[in-house]
Amino acid sequence: MHPARLSFSSAPGGPAAIQNGAVIYWMHRECRAHDNWGLLHALRLADERKVPVAVVFSLVPRFIEAGYRHFHFMLHGLQGTARILQDYSIPFYLLRGYPPQEVLRFAAQRGATQIVTDFDTLRIKRQWLRELTEAARQQGTGVDVVDSRNVVPCLRVSNKREYAARTIRPKIHRLLNEFLDPIPPLKTPDVPWPDNPPLPDLTAALASLQADSAVTPTGWLPAGEEAARAELAAFITGRLHRYAAERNNPNQPVLSHLSPYLHFGMLSAQRAALEVLEAQGASDAGTPFGEGAESFLEEMIVRRELSDNFCWFEPQYDSVEAFPDWAQKTLDRHRNDTREYLYTEEELEAAKTHDPLWNAAQQEMTLTGKMHGYMRMYWAKKILEWTPSPEEALRIVIRQNDRWSLDGRDANGYTGAAWSIGGVHDRPWKERQVFGTIRFMSYNGARSKFDVAGYIAAVAAQAVKPVPAPVSRGNGAAPVEQAKLL
Repeated sequence: MHPARLSFSSAPGGPAAIQNGAVIYWMHRECRAHDNWGLLHALRLADERKVPVAVVFSLVPRFIEAGYRHFHFMLHGLQGTARILQDYSIPFYLLRGYPPQEVLRFAAQRGATQIVTDFDTLRIKRQWLRELTEAARQQGTGVDVVDSRNVVPCLRVSNKREYAARTIRPKIHRLLNEFLDPIPPLKTPDVPWPDNPPLPDLTAALASLQADSAVTPTGWLPAGEEAARAELAAFITGRLHRYAAERNNPNQPVLSHLSPYLHFGMLSAQRAALEVLEAQGASDAGTPFGEGAESFLEEMIVRRELSDNFCWFEPQYDSVEAFPDWAQKTLDRHRNDTREYLYTEEELEAAKTHDPLWNAAQQEMTLTGKMHGYMRMYWAKKILEWTPSPEEALRIVIRQNDRWSLDGRDANGYTGAAWSIGGVHDRPWKERQVFGTIRFMSYNGARSKFDVAGYIAAVAAQAVKPVPAPVSRGNGAAPVEQAKLL
């Protein structure tokens, strides 16, 4: 593992003091067995110290706005990961309760003196990691935090909040060759764990939740890392060659489906990049494959890692306080502008607006847990136009996305909301009512880009008779100007 992937390391009393105990890998952001630098680091430490290693995941009954849909997808994926780990004689334990407490309690019960875990930029996860580290120090347990999310580790790319993609792109590109290295295969630990726990009981786990049961599983996307790798392969062989030209048309089935897998850590972004680059290199000269690969990698690496940078260096990433100064000023100047339409969150959630295109986008999200990337931009900006204030618009955009989208509660989502409502990573545009100089999107603009009536009809048909695939067959990827917004 590249040393820079280790974002943080704490060894109470020095490394020698924790050599004799077992190693625990606390999985919470990277829910996969393969291509997982955190797990590989834990395995390496265990073999070097000649001690056993185990994987734990601590299930909380409630997490931000996650509904039954999200827990169902995550837990079914975790069960598949547990099976893979079992094949390598690595035990997987599904704990329940507040993660810092439960992980440390498990470590103490099993005589573990080293915990390895995932890097995360969200406020709640950073609080978990702070509490875990402080308590572990008192318990005499070491903690290593490994960035397996980003191709180039977040803390290596930059030491400040980046202004835009154009400022972070050269910093990432400068390091890509260094970090796009081969990922070692998973291996069986040298020292066996003393017992072999059964696979997680999904029925009991799902019954223990306090999640909103109205947010039902969608059924169209199979969960787990094996399904994620299969979807990646299908995208590369069947859709990547059309991706650059048609990704902004929600009626064209060219997007990747990968954002839920990337969000839940069922797929490594580095693995996806390596596979796409390998396919690009194997393609014949003169094919359109290269352009599609370039567009996809720009969004999956530069734009996603810009989102992690934003959430790491901006504590108020889900507040208007995170908007750039020019955006706050222009929104303030237009605060009292007359809105032609005003809707409550309840009306918006029920897709009861005057705009059939917007209603279709909202229904697509609630039905499938997905929304096409172009529609996500349009959807969010109309909420700014139809609510009393930027604060209310931002709150509704975040809550609706977190509640219904499979890839919600993610740095990409909070960054995309801030881009749509508050010009984060964007620039001033032509001044107009309500928006000021925030970028505007219109119904007529959408009509000039794709068959709006066809999209509305497709969503309506799915609402009457759901099919096992989303209308857009997309992963929420957006134009090069702004990657997967929400």
